[in-house]
Amino acid sequence: MKSVLHKAATRGHADHGWLNSHHTFSFAGYHDPERMHFGVLRVLNDDQVAPGRGFGTHPHDNMEIISIPLEGDLEHKDSMGNTTTIKEGDVQVMSAGTGIQHSEYNKNNDQEVKFLQIWIFPNQRNVEPRYDQISIRDIEKKNAFYQVLSPNPEDEGVWVHQDAWFHLGKFDAGASDSYQIKKEGNGVYAFILDGEVEIDGQKLEKRDGFGIWDTDSFNCKATTASRVLLMEVPMSLDTIGR
Repeated sequence: MKSVLHKAATRGHADHGWLNSHHTFSFAGYHDPERMHFGVLRVLNDDQVAPGRGFGTHPHDNMEIISIPLEGDLEHKDSMGNTTTIKEGDVQVMSAGTGIQHSEYNKNNDQEVKFLQIWIFPNQRNVEPRYDQISIRDIEKKNAFYQVLSPNPEDEGVWVHQDAWFHLGKFDAGASDSYQIKKEGNGVYAFILDGEVEIDGQKLEKRDGFGIWDTDSFNCKATTASRVLLMEVPMSLDTIGR
């Protein structure tokens, strides 16, 4: 097994007043040649948006964009005609493909929104843009990882144009679960949302990131009440659509 550890305090940081953002990988004004991506996982931003503020309309293309709210409500509008709200317990995906424009706003005037913004390189370019969101409240499990994203539209969770699988887990102290890699050549980037865990002996704390590859499986044990996001992605950039 090979691994890379990114402690929470080593992430890039930008405070724009209305937006307080931590970047696991190089993004905008934060550039570290050693922190460009983990396989096809290109962006992992931990964002806090001030009440009533947000990201104005802006374009994207040829990227799979996933948003996972952690606290509060985020209002979404896009050039495909979607107007909706995502909140804690939801997962949102956009396939930017040939090009989309969208905005994301904190619709509340009395509380922050905290959410993860995640970008994955797709395995197909110039696909028709697509939007979807789900509530995980009906599929979440206790003390076990459960799937929230896959490459298969018929499978559980949202889907993306890439051989990627995301799982969430909410664990009591002392609980554990194992994870089996879905596709040969993939790795997993674990991001600790809350609490403290050990993954195959590596101690991890809140907002730490831990990448694992060249292995078939691993075990995650919670040392305190914890929430963990697992992002399984291809490690080879040859899987990016050209």
